[in-house]
Amino acid sequence: MNLQSQQNMSTATSKWLITRGYDPENLNQRGENGDTALIKATREGVYPVVQELIDLGADVNAKNNDNNNALWFACFGDRYDLINLLLGSGININNQNDNGATVLMYAASAGKMEVVKLLLQYKPNLDLRNLDDFKAIDFASNVEVLMILKNARK
Repeated sequence: MNLQSQQNMSTATSKWLITRGYDPENLNQRGENGDTALIKATREGVYPVVQELIDLGADVNAKNNDNNNALWFACFGDRYDLINLLLGSGININNQNDNGATVLMYAASAGKMEVVKLLLQYKPNLDLRNLDDFKAIDFASNVEVLMILKNARK
């Protein structure tokens, strides 16, 4: 991070980084399980920190040791505000983790109808397959999610 960015970082974000073992001068530093500060802040649902890290130039497409990006944790936590923020910041909606799973596959398998609906607004690739050759629609855990994904094809 350059000096200008460092000077623009809020005290709250700097404290948040330091208390979690991150160096405020290295926005893409990897911590536990390879999580960057952006991934960790998303996992914890700390919107102001996520926003500030993005604004300061943190890599939105950084992945942890499981090849999950921050969007995975926003979807896991049902954080629609963070999902929108990350997708609006250019995060890869089609990122596939070590198992080939995408966030859409995860949301479908977990029956997260509202997350599925939100993700579909950003036009994810419905044809991606995981390592077992399944697509998101194959993971639909309830009729509502199945119908949403079937209608997304039309």
